[in-house]
Amino acid sequence: MTMALDAGINPGLDAGLDAKVLVLNRMYSAIRVVDARRAFTLLIKNIAEVIAVENGHYRNYDFETWADIAELQHEFEPDHHEWVRTTRVTLAVPKIIRLFDYDKRPQRTVKLNRRNIYARDGSRCQYCGRSFSTRELTLDHVMPRVQGGENSWTNLVCACVRCNARKGGRTPVQAGMRLVRKPIRPSRNPAITVRLGSGKYESWKAFMDEAYWTVELQ
Repeated sequence: MTMALDAGINPGLDAGLDAKVLVLNRMYSAIRVVDARRAFTLLIKNIAEVIAVENGHYRNYDFETWADIAELQHEFEPDHHEWVRTTRVTLAVPKIIRLFDYDKRPQRTVKLNRRNIYARDGSRCQYCGRSFSTRELTLDHVMPRVQGGENSWTNLVCACVRCNARKGGRTPVQAGMRLVRKPIRPSRNPAITVRLGSGKYESWKAFMDEAYWTVELQ
């Protein structure tokens, strides 16, 4: 499916393949988030089906049926979806898919990694308070490693290159700097929290109760 999509993609709509899709296990529990490219691969292989939330209820679609209604979706709901255009049809990117034969549930701990720290801090330098692209951000140890600081949620923050260089191997107090806010360990996956802030992903909430806020982005 990936090769078939790539071969017929309209360059102007190629960004649709990067749209995020929530993946549910067979029991309708959220387990991860993938990009549309991976989601379509699972659908075309008949490993998964589309779950669409419509007027408070959900409906199940196999790939062929989803493709069949694409024209109507494009006519009546053009702003409700991300789109991918192949040589034959313009497809709406599903927001949710369900795996047929996968029962495992996600771990309930939030993984400590660069992406989740950036999401927790909103891609803002925790010293100057300015927002930066991820390429312009670094991770800073509040208590420097040279002074015994460790890798932990409460000791790692986003910092721009300039502030990180200014702070060096010192604590904020030693460098005469202040944190915008104290770093904490999030109880929910911060990347998912950011995603749910967008109206496009409102349908995800139906499948993400408190027990499954820890779904890991992959």
